[in-house]
Amino acid sequence: MSTSATTQFKHVSYLWDDAKAAELAGDEVALLVYRSNLLGADLRLTNYGGGNTSCKAIAKDPLTGKDTEVMWVKGSGGDLGTMKRNGLAALHMDRLLNLKNIYRGIEHEDEMVELFNHCIYDLASKAPSIDTALHGFLPFKHIDHLHPDAAIAIAAAKDGKKITQELFGGKIGWVKWQKPGFDLGLLLKECLDENPGIRGIMLGSHGLFTWGDTAYESYMNTLEVIEKCAQYLEDNYSKKGPIFGGQKIESLPKEQRLEKAAALAPILRGFCSSKTKMIGHFTDDDRVLQFINSNDLDRLAPLGTSCPDHFLRTKISPLVLNLSTGENVNDTVAIKEKIAPLFEAYRKMYVDYYNTCKHPNSPAVRDANPVIILYPGVGMFSFAKDKQTTRVASEFYINAINVMRGAEAVSEYTSLPRQEAFNIEYWLLEEAKLQRMPKPKALTGRIALVTGSAGGIGKAIAKKFAAEGACVIINDINEERLQIAMEEFKQLFGRDTAASTLLDVTDNHTIEKAFAVTALAFGGVDIIVNNAGISISKSITDHSIEDWDRLYDILVKGEFLVSKAAVSMMRKQGTGGDIVNIVSKNAVVAGPNNAGYGSAKAAQAHLTRLLAAELGGDKIRVNTVNPDAVIAESNIWAGGWAEGRAKAYGVTVAELPAYYAKRTLLNETILPDDIANACFAFVGGLLNKSTGNALNVDGGVAAGFLR
Repeated sequence: MSTSATTQFKHVSYLWDDAKAAELAGDEVALLVYRSNLLGADLRLTNYGGGNTSCKAIAKDPLTGKDTEVMWVKGSGGDLGTMKRNGLAALHMDRLLNLKNIYRGIEHEDEMVELFNHCIYDLASKAPSIDTALHGFLPFKHIDHLHPDAAIAIAAAKDGKKITQELFGGKIGWVKWQKPGFDLGLLLKECLDENPGIRGIMLGSHGLFTWGDTAYESYMNTLEVIEKCAQYLEDNYSKKGPIFGGQKIESLPKEQRLEKAAALAPILRGFCSSKTKMIGHFTDDDRVLQFINSNDLDRLAPLGTSCPDHFLRTKISPLVLNLSTGENVNDTVAIKEKIAPLFEAYRKMYVDYYNTCKHPNSPAVRDANPVIILYPGVGMFSFAKDKQTTRVASEFYINAINVMRGAEAVSEYTSLPRQEAFNIEYWLLEEAKLQRMPKPKALTGRIALVTGSAGGIGKAIAKKFAAEGACVIINDINEERLQIAMEEFKQLFGRDTAASTLLDVTDNHTIEKAFAVTALAFGGVDIIVNNAGISISKSITDHSIEDWDRLYDILVKGEFLVSKAAVSMMRKQGTGGDIVNIVSKNAVVAGPNNAGYGSAKAAQAHLTRLLAAELGGDKIRVNTVNPDAVIAESNIWAGGWAEGRAKAYGVTVAELPAYYAKRTLLNETILPDDIANACFAFVGGLLNKSTGNALNVDGGVAAGFLR
């Protein structure tokens, strides 16, 4: 790694490793992937999923065997930071350039995207993106197109063109805002022809193009240009006076901010889920607080964002709450009455925006609820279809804040005209991309808390729910077991599916904390599975009072306390929900040495029926799953239960699995996954009109049949 290079940058990260690059020497495509990953690793250079890179190199034509020039460019929908070789589109350059001959003008440029397919070199190629022409018409071997906040701040400034010319001495060209596409590619080439020797082009309100003859030269050029933009902004922050017009209100202390956010998030989620269940995200990042606490918030927030990558994910503008930092957000009725008009006004604004700007062939209006919600003094909420989308939306709005701060420091921030924004948001090519996305899974948009989910049956249930699209809260009383489970979930489902918290179902304080974690992580809760439990098998004379109390505290009191907290949060949301109680065959079957456990299970079962009767008006369904003899991976067999049951049935512990299987009508061993499937049957959408029911998963035990 070049020591001199690492020390010349203050605002961007120099990550190039000469030794690693030397291993890839001679393979321009490998170097493209390497460069792309480095650029995507620094969010100051480009945001998640944003930007694209390319290289042009000579390859063998598979039909003629002759050398031909091929362009490899990031394909549609990829992310630079994680992109692999299979994320690239590869096109014959001669065919791509020949498309100019049949181009019918900007009114017909969308048809050119399909024609890119006639230029494909690699039949395993990723679908070419709309930006393909922007790379193809520039003659450079290596090109980077990024959306760095520092550059967009200048590109979105009222005097952006003048600033760019003066800052770079004419070495960076300027192309005014135009929707990405074939015609914009022609404008880039025209800008280069009129300004030979430039090292890059700034796209008004959009981003930056830079290039080089080698992967390293392109990388260095990109870093140097962005570094110069960032330093220029820094030099000007103090010259124009206080940032964002200075501070208007003070933030609450950190702990109070989180308390307010946790209490409010389910209410906001309910409003934002009026059409489709949404997942939430909260941040009180210092950059967010500086913006939402400022005098300029009311002026800048309605303007909306500038870069297309931003508003495609954040909607055209945020909703700013009319709540003070001293508001009692625990008064759900009063809060809903106060903010309901804000949501009504936002939805009307969005529908008016659609109706004013729509074209005859525009797609139907989409969900009119806000994505970004700002609470001055507290923080920023975002709501979208899944956790990754809402987290990324939050990150993009922070990018937008950075852009507004920079543009205001050097000039005056300008957003895209509403019509231009609409033309991007409801672009038929964007709609086609949305239509190609996989259909939502059964539990997409749902949030589940399964007690005791770091192992055994609970973990199997949480895995099933996560695999079906839900966000899950992994919890346990054992921190080490919790950490191991969380690592497993991250490896299986990625970083956005699960959050974790310590939870003792007998301790109301830890329950309240767990639901606060749930609200901050995902915005609320939809599914509760009361799974945490213990088992004690003793004769009535051997049963101690401590045994009895422990069974009832964990099984009955725990189910009561967790359900009570869940109902409170579900009512805040106003969107219904599911409670599933993991009970047992022993709730209805009288067996030996089982007075404490069996009677506690019976209490759990009846509590299910009582809650089902009480909560129907809230559209909260309450159902029971009755397992039996789930031995594999289950913690129930610890603490002497296996020995106790073996003694009761006159067999050895080793003989218990076969004993339990043989006594069932189906002669089957019951596994944790079987219980998980039963829980999914209740919450997966097919039984939305069922409540107060019990589902036996025991292989068929006639004595356990419900009557």
